[in-house]
Amino acid sequence: MKLSRSARLGALATAAASFLVIAASSAPTPGAPGIGDPYFPNLGNGGFDARHYALDVAYNPDTDRLDGRTTLTARATQTLSAFDLDLQKLEVSSVEVNGRRAEFTRDGDELHITPRGALPKGHDFTVTVTYGGVPEPLNGPIVFGSDYGWMKTPDGVFVACEPNAASTWFPSSDHPDDKATYDIRIKAPKGLTGVSNGRLVSTYDKGDSTYTHWRESKPMATYLATATIGKFDVKTGKTPAGIPIYVAIDPVLANSNNVDVYAVTAAATDYWQQVFGPYPFEETGAIVDDMPEAGFSLEVQSKPAYSAVRNETTIVHELAHQWFGDSVSVERWKDIWLNEGFATYAQWLWAEHQGTRSAHDSFLAAYNSRAADNAFWQITVADPQRDTMFASAVYQRGAMTLQALRERIGDKAFFKLLPTWTRIHRYGNANTAEFIKLAEKISGQNLDDLFQKWIYTTGKPAL
Repeated sequence: MKLSRSARLGALATAAASFLVIAASSAPTPGAPGIGDPYFPNLGNGGFDARHYALDVAYNPDTDRLDGRTTLTARATQTLSAFDLDLQKLEVSSVEVNGRRAEFTRDGDELHITPRGALPKGHDFTVTVTYGGVPEPLNGPIVFGSDYGWMKTPDGVFVACEPNAASTWFPSSDHPDDKATYDIRIKAPKGLTGVSNGRLVSTYDKGDSTYTHWRESKPMATYLATATIGKFDVKTGKTPAGIPIYVAIDPVLANSNNVDVYAVTAAATDYWQQVFGPYPFEETGAIVDDMPEAGFSLEVQSKPAYSAVRNETTIVHELAHQWFGDSVSVERWKDIWLNEGFATYAQWLWAEHQGTRSAHDSFLAAYNSRAADNAFWQITVADPQRDTMFASAVYQRGAMTLQALRERIGDKAFFKLLPTWTRIHRYGNANTAEFIKLAEKISGQNLDDLFQKWIYTTGKPAL
């Protein structure tokens, strides 16, 4: 059929309009400075997906100076004219994109990078940042009023960065919704050991320095990365179930009789596999440093970091995070109870496993220990707000929620739910609504009232 002249002109006009729409949609634009988390609006970065970090860091404890070179491999999610990385305080000397010098400017904690040419949507690119300076730990109400991040110790540095301190020591997309794999190379004075995530690839001495290379081959949130440096007694082996284990303990703490960190780490890793599903990483372990000023421990991926020798309960808590927080990470920080409530409930499950107290009795003890007018009950667990995101209610009321759920749907459904959750979201991110939906699917019950009562409202719930 032959089209009329007007029809041909109409078809050409439609095609031209379609071309303009496509061209406009692919026009280069800058990536957003953050992913839009209400708690940390400028953390993370828009326009790309982080794929792999190659971190090279050299640290001198005498001067506290860090010199670093970070190469990030990322995939553009839009055609980029420019993009940001998060970096706090440290001085940048050069930036390269795909091996070519790139322009950069600083705006607070944002490193704004303009490559020589646009980066096409769907294509991988590399950005290499060379930088240095004295990293500054963060402080404030967020983490129990303690300093956190890059913290100097008597013989090195203790690195524990939740929630927003990874960018105090390397340029990154510093939000758990943008996970990547890592190679971390640490140069430290000879006689000190650099300990990081994943498996040890190599270690050697050269001149007055010791070099270590660690590889985390599973996706990891930035705040879980570490480059802890110091004098350590190291013990390696395998758990009874065959998981490789690496435990590094500051010799100052080696004679502590509080707990056998190696033995508890091995036993808890194996037990959580039975309850939560297969261990998600290549190695388990611990980093135990002499840093009592920190006052907290952190679920560093593959090797929880302890600022002193902690008790057995703390160890099982941080190891439970390897499933809840590390492998399955939050999409936004308001869902932090999915990390802390679950790891706290794991402590109750451990006591039940040890035969010392049932999870039901732990629930009652936590519930009865606080009067109805206690401020504890005024935190909305599903959205606790930035400065109270680590409030005790997020931990304890979060754990109470899980026990209330267990008693509502029964043990069979509950202990099917936990490993199903970790399997579905393995190495990814998830939110509260998805957990509720899965709990309802597995139990066959409508659970709106339970979650409304326990995590979406304030006040002490009636039993």
